[in-house]
Amino acid sequence: MTTNDIAILRDLAERYTAICNKPVMNERRALWRRHNSLKRTRPLIYVRAWAWQEMPESELYCADPFFRHYEDFFRQSLFRDTFDDDFIFEPWVTVNAACVTPPEGVWGLPVPQTHSDEPRGSYVWDPPLKTEDDLARMHSPHHRIDEAETERRLDKLRAAIGDLITINLDRGPAYRMWQGDISTELARLRGLEQMMWDMMDRPAWLRKLLAHMRDGILRTHDEAERAGDWSLSAHQNQAMPYAEELVDPAPNSGPVARQDLWYFAASQETTAVGPRQFDEFMFQYQLPIMKPFGLVAYGCCEDLTRKIDVLRQLPNLRRIAISPMANVAKCAAQIKQDYVLSYRPSPSDMVGYGFRPDFIRDRLTRDLEACGDCHVDITLKDVETVQGDPDRVRRWVEITREVIARVFVGDM
Repeated sequence: MTTNDIAILRDLAERYTAICNKPVMNERRALWRRHNSLKRTRPLIYVRAWAWQEMPESELYCADPFFRHYEDFFRQSLFRDTFDDDFIFEPWVTVNAACVTPPEGVWGLPVPQTHSDEPRGSYVWDPPLKTEDDLARMHSPHHRIDEAETERRLDKLRAAIGDLITINLDRGPAYRMWQGDISTELARLRGLEQMMWDMMDRPAWLRKLLAHMRDGILRTHDEAERAGDWSLSAHQNQAMPYAEELVDPAPNSGPVARQDLWYFAASQETTAVGPRQFDEFMFQYQLPIMKPFGLVAYGCCEDLTRKIDVLRQLPNLRRIAISPMANVAKCAAQIKQDYVLSYRPSPSDMVGYGFRPDFIRDRLTRDLEACGDCHVDITLKDVETVQGDPDRVRRWVEITREVIARVFVGDM
């Protein structure tokens, strides 16, 4: 722990806390609560990605890798504050507990990767589940925490900045988000194309594999709840996790049940699979994982246009992602006012390659008008480049607000 690292973090923490204390944060909380509870608001804007690696402000100066992680969080937050979207800055910083998982990967099987020479370029992987017998080599997960390592992390951050900002501990299980939706890890373990062939060639074995993953994820969630390790900092919905039906996010809340929380799941890997196969070979195995939670947000980058009827089986579904590949008008006609329509325009069209304000206005106007009376919000995500332009995302937010003001006159 160097004096210079601590000085850097303390300066950033003070500046971040000032952002969190802005009165507008409570205004945004009120908007998201109403919006996620299917009450009429203006469409809310959430910038999820902005090619941070291209920004000069992304340079880090802390020597300690542990502190560099939090330095990056603070620097991203300070830059993000300039967008003026509807993001909420929470007055705490989170330490994740040291969950014990196999070193080879959460399912106990190494997934070798071969990367290109391009910085941040593509890679191919060698799926380890080659034969049906390999299922026996898979790990059966449990929720376990390395308490000594967790306390070391907490003590280290508290000693550096604990007098300036609340240090929150998240003890939730490792099998959440991409490690808890089955789909992501299934494609890594079996291979994307082979996973789809299995639906036709060996459906009984695929169901056995899916059941093993479902039961393992559920086990960790159950064990975490019995241990009191779910807390109000564990909400996840790929947006701002506020809703009138649930308790607000909070640091160090103590134990809560899953029914008090948002959960997020997706199946990007089955986007090319038809509704029947998606239901049979994915959604039916995700359902038991999602049902214990209070509210659920479903979908990321997959096209759900033909699968919304399948999603309706989930009684606590609240948000549906409408990706750049989806047909916005057809999705809106199905969703109506039953769920939040999380509209995600193409980042390439919006900010990625060139910046064409008139085109952006036309595309946003077309899609937002197609949403009609839906409860819609707008997420800018998966931005890989802004061609080094530090103002591009800010300008996009301004244009998006102009379009919203014109299209949704009565909701402003």
